Amino acid sequence: MNKSIFYAIVFMSFLGSVKAQSMQEVELTEAWKDKIYELAPEKATFPFKEKKKVLIFSLHTGFWHWVNPHTEAMFEILGEKSGAFEVTGSTDIAMMEKDQLSKYDLVVFNNTNSKPTYRNLFVDKLSEDGSMDSVAVWKKAAQLENNVLNYVKKGGGLFVIHGGNTTLNNSMAFSKLIGGSFDYHPKQQPIHVRLVDPKHPLVQAFPTDGFVHTDEPYFYKNAYAELDFKPLLYFNNAEIEGQKKGQELTEGVTYVAWIRKDGKGRVLYSSPSHNAQSFENPDLLQFFLDGMQYLAGDVKVDETPIGK
Repeated sequence: MNKSIFYAIVFMSFLGSVKAQSMQEVELTEAWKDKIYELAPEKATFPFKEKKKVLIFSLHTGFWHWVNPHTEAMFEILGEKSGAFEVTGSTDIAMMEKDQLSKYDLVVFNNTNSKPTYRNLFVDKLSEDGSMDSVAVWKKAAQLENNVLNYVKKGGGLFVIHGGNTTLNNSMAFSKLIGGSFDYHPKQQPIHVRLVDPKHPLVQAFPTDGFVHTDEPYFYKNAYAELDFKPLLYFNNAEIEGQKKGQELTEGVTYVAWIRKDGKGRVLYSSPSHNAQSFENPDLLQFFLDGMQYLAGDVKVDETPIGK
């Protein structure tokens, strides 16, 4: 049998099995964490001189992703097993103050979803304080946003996971920082995620033909159109079902993960994953760990934006 035909059959068979899987919520148990620990990389891919400090920021005011605690646990496991990172988790908005951010080499925005009203996580949270009027709320929210922007420009790393791009979704400054804003997503479905450049150091964990997982295929707006980033992963638009009427894309690609340099710091956006089941793919765990090392400055890679 022709090899290409054989691999096509294998892929379609796998795709069918993924479709059959129900992405039900998985309880965060010690058994689940033990499973992830076993699947996690034995050691860091790139040499490092000292353990770096990581903040997993999981505050949300909008849509609650059930995977949030699993994502935090996953990063803790990667840091512990590799010995490369000391991980701290928090949902306290005070962690966005300058003096707090400065304590960390890397900050992860773990599905830090904001409410649709303003699409501003900081405004949402600060508005809960009855002692602040709207002027004070927006002024303080702008200050916290600038803290994040300056944190990266001065050398910090920012890892934005899945819905974390809605943190400040209507801010063009934040959109430029992370490479794009959330537009919409169709229903969850099996997505064939492909590699832009199989030789890039940050995707070496994956097979050259990519991987399949069930997730929400994200589409983007605002700064995304500038393509001011180095893409790592993508899907073919024509393969995505349920696109918004009038906005269907039947050609081209949409990027799933990318990196960009901003001042002295770095950003990595990763759409995977809405589901904890995705973390049972050791290749994806390796990708996350390698991404952390990139953001922490342990490795230099090609960051050339494709839009320039």
